[in-house]
Amino acid sequence: MVDTGIFTGRSPKDKYFVDEPSSNGNIWWSHINFKVSEAIFDELYKKCVNYLSHKKLYVFDGYAGANPETRVSLRVVSEKAWQHHFCTNMFLRPTKEELVGLDPEFTIINACGIKNENFKQHGMNSEVFVIFHLAKKICIIGGTEYGGEMKKGIFSVMNYKLPLQGILSMHCSANVGQDGDTALFFGLSGTGKTTLSTDPNRKLIGDDEHGWDDNGIFNIEGGCYAKVINLDPKTEPDIYEAIRKDALLENVVYDPQTKIVDYSSAAKTENTRVSYPIFHINNIQVPSKGGHPKTIIFLTYDAFGVLPPVSKLSIEQAMYHFLSGYTAKVAGTERGIKEPTATFSACFGAAFMTLHPTKYAKLLGEKMKKHNVRAYLMNTGLVGGSYGVGKRMNLPSTRKIIDEILNGNIEKSEFVTHPVFQVAYPKTISGVDSAILDPREAWTDKAAYDQTAKKLGEMFIKNFKQYAEGSKDFDFTAFGPKI
Repeated sequence: MVDTGIFTGRSPKDKYFVDEPSSNGNIWWSHINFKVSEAIFDELYKKCVNYLSHKKLYVFDGYAGANPETRVSLRVVSEKAWQHHFCTNMFLRPTKEELVGLDPEFTIINACGIKNENFKQHGMNSEVFVIFHLAKKICIIGGTEYGGEMKKGIFSVMNYKLPLQGILSMHCSANVGQDGDTALFFGLSGTGKTTLSTDPNRKLIGDDEHGWDDNGIFNIEGGCYAKVINLDPKTEPDIYEAIRKDALLENVVYDPQTKIVDYSSAAKTENTRVSYPIFHINNIQVPSKGGHPKTIIFLTYDAFGVLPPVSKLSIEQAMYHFLSGYTAKVAGTERGIKEPTATFSACFGAAFMTLHPTKYAKLLGEKMKKHNVRAYLMNTGLVGGSYGVGKRMNLPSTRKIIDEILNGNIEKSEFVTHPVFQVAYPKTISGVDSAILDPREAWTDKAAYDQTAKKLGEMFIKNFKQYAEGSKDFDFTAFGPKI
């Protein structure tokens, strides 16, 4: 068990890429990826190296990417033993033979104990910095101990490198059925991505980061980084049982005498975590690879309660919803009133996308078409009303819908096109209450439903303008909501 100090999550406003000729034309410069000069990088790099030269260091050598043909060899240098152990859990561990000749392609230098006191002069956000120099293939970290910076740092690198080779990098989970059919699950935090991809009848490929190349799907990681707030062994037995020797708990509250963890406590943070090697999960695919996916499922928690529990998407609609990356959360206001807040995160993981989102969407569409992949949008949020009236989709019904998607039976249903969202939803699904499948019929107040659906549709349209305007290639507005 470790305490990561002040920072219990990533510092997204402190993530920078060096503005240099070999990469600046490719990077998505935005509120996600900030620019920093070569001179500032050189200054902070020297500061990191000088600081670490007087420390006992821990060096991890390994890989990102389960496909030997496209994997990236990496080295992480850190001053804390637990950060080294975190890397051992999360990245792919080399064999003894591989370790002998391993020449790292990319290096992370984690000098978490230093700060950039000159950040204002440098025009930076704070004393914390996570800076990538893609030409020199180095990342330097300062001012934060949080382990997720290393994990997501390498993911940001893979999100740059892989698509330029025609390989789609994805923020998703993946599993494979007994017949070798691979499924991908996309979704933002709280949508059920980890829970729903963990299936006793299917083997887990990975829970968070994947690539899709000419051979199929591969895990980028060698471990899992699961949230443990309110962890219940009854509802998430796989994660609970994975917390054993070599698992690393972060920022949890525990009894000093008994060492028993109180998973319900958020005294330190809501973002309590555990990292563990993927082989701590019993039902896994070895190696962490699968064939081309048969099915893609986009998960959204719709707190407005207007999206159907499940709907079928065309390739163009899939690209639209992939770029939208919608979910909705319930945010408290100063007066204590709670209302839904829409969140749009491109590619269901905008914070980690190094290239422009349309680069990933284009690859997704091409691969879906080439391999005849079916896509579905699932609402794991509310039905029958918005927050305060509607009820959350119960887990057994959601799992049953996923079963019917994966076994292909859902395609036997009669589908109806939603008048606002233009998606096709089934009238009936075996084992699921038909009353919830039509979102409008599930509401008592039909006028309120129409008004709320229109409201959410307008949010989609407004968000998508950033992709449609000035780009004929990505004017997919015809495949989104119509008001």
